[in-house]
Amino acid sequence: MEMKVALVHLTSRTAEDLTVPESVVRKFIGGSGLGTYLLFRYGSPAGNPLSPDNPLIFMNGPFQGTGIPTSGRHQVISKSPLTDAFGESDCGGAFGFHLKRAGYDGLVFLGKASSPVYVAVLDGRVEIRDGTSLWGKDTFETEEALFAAVGKPAGVACIGPAGERMVLLANIMHDGRNARAAGRGGMGAVMGSKNLKAVVARGNGRTVMADEKRVRGKSAEKAKFYMEKLPAMTRFGTAGGVALAEQNGDLPLKNWSMGSWPEEVKSITGEAMAETILTGNWGCVACPIRCGREVAFDGISGAGPEYETIGMLGSNCLISDLKAIGRGNDLCNRMGIDTISGGSAVAFSMELFERGIIDEKTVGYPLKWGDGEAMVRFLTDISEKRGFGAVLAEGTRKAAEKIGKGAEKYAIHSKGMDFPAHDPRCYKSLAAGYATSNRGACHLSGFSYSFERSMTYPELGVDTVLDRTLDEGKGKINVGFQNLMGVVDSLKMCKFPFAATRIDDLLVWIAGVTGWDMDYRELMTAGERIFNLKKLYNMGCGLSAKDDSLPERILRETRGSGGSADTLPDLEAQLREYYSERGWTEEGIPLPGKIASLGLEEFLSQMS
Repeated sequence: MEMKVALVHLTSRTAEDLTVPESVVRKFIGGSGLGTYLLFRYGSPAGNPLSPDNPLIFMNGPFQGTGIPTSGRHQVISKSPLTDAFGESDCGGAFGFHLKRAGYDGLVFLGKASSPVYVAVLDGRVEIRDGTSLWGKDTFETEEALFAAVGKPAGVACIGPAGERMVLLANIMHDGRNARAAGRGGMGAVMGSKNLKAVVARGNGRTVMADEKRVRGKSAEKAKFYMEKLPAMTRFGTAGGVALAEQNGDLPLKNWSMGSWPEEVKSITGEAMAETILTGNWGCVACPIRCGREVAFDGISGAGPEYETIGMLGSNCLISDLKAIGRGNDLCNRMGIDTISGGSAVAFSMELFERGIIDEKTVGYPLKWGDGEAMVRFLTDISEKRGFGAVLAEGTRKAAEKIGKGAEKYAIHSKGMDFPAHDPRCYKSLAAGYATSNRGACHLSGFSYSFERSMTYPELGVDTVLDRTLDEGKGKINVGFQNLMGVVDSLKMCKFPFAATRIDDLLVWIAGVTGWDMDYRELMTAGERIFNLKKLYNMGCGLSAKDDSLPERILRETRGSGGSADTLPDLEAQLREYYSERGWTEEGIPLPGKIASLGLEEFLSQMS
């Protein structure tokens, strides 16, 4: 199975087709893995993330367009300007599907246009068009304008004004008001640095499968199973997990400094949303679950806040007003801001305000806990790089370095990537998971916490739900699940129903789509190869074991109350176990034999 990728040269406003041979595709699969391979091939780890030399890559997986449940996803890969290291973001919606229909598995954007452009991918053609009239529009307006230009059905990926201004929290938005985001690591800032406002894809092609009947049969079986197992996800979306997260001591509160919030949390759950502002649900292409929220209130109509958004814009800022969170979410979706890092920036700044490190003169207005109006106002300042908002437009790590006065203590990140809304003091495997994730703190790089909460996965040795209070075994378990999630991110499937997906299911689908006779060993080796390739990229960026770290607040300060009142993760013990299981040195460096066994020697020359 070959893959067709367009190399889009923005400087010269030309494009050419690249055929990736089957030998390479089988090693790196697609999506995240093949995107990382192309990032090495067309860029350098040593480069400036906002320079024209940094590639921006959109990449589908082999499952795109097959109807395999939850396969309507794509990956965006680049060097992250937020972390100055490896960057990637997974996204659902419809864009990847329409890109495949337009005849391409991926797009590699190189160089920088001299003025704003958008790229139209139409039935096997790539056109670079003037985008001046789109510059300054929000993401909803941009999609509507591109639909008017090329017609429907089509898929649109675009940046908002935050990406145009190269705010380092900027994301790439898809699907207009339904607001699917390639959200993390500042991919929108990279897009803005290239004067690339949007990509629109439309076509009539279809995915050719080696054994379509086999794929369809397995897909029907699993779709039915997912719907039976996940009815709450359909009814309440990811926000249906908010109350349980608070109960267990997982939900972030007051910039990760507080343990419980049992009464206030009731007003910001998925159930509360369903009773108040919810008008319907929405699903990505090929997804039977339909966890997306549709809401309407106070003149706002669009996507409702998901779990991470409620955690970061809501509870982490002690905001219990669901409509205020919804307004913040709508602003982020329109302007093109990651709600996780955006919420982290607000909570960080609220704590600095409380502690007197910044004041009303610094910000321009009070920035107090629980103030929803201030939260929305500050997010606006960040997206417009206005006043003190311009400082936080660089992210909490870089902002803390500029502010000084001990502000670094209150920036909750790993490798510069703000924590998502899950706490390693609750689910201890997240300690090694966050610290070793190649893109910085990420609960989905390994997805291990799900197996400390309620799920099992015998194929990787999890026969019973793991004890979340133990450190032993958590380094080892992260290795297996990081490798497997690397495969999932490369095939391109959603992780929400993943515990109900067996590795044998993946192998059936792979054989049916590609014709490959891949077995368990080859599949897991591909995942290990992909993870180690990203690690090599980060080493080329200058990262070392000292960057496999967590904030002191997470390692030394207990939550004090709630479901995880007294637990602290032992990161050092987890990392010793993790490095050993990886076949790396005690300093977290892949051994030469490991690199050779994975066939990655060719990338060593780009690490310096």
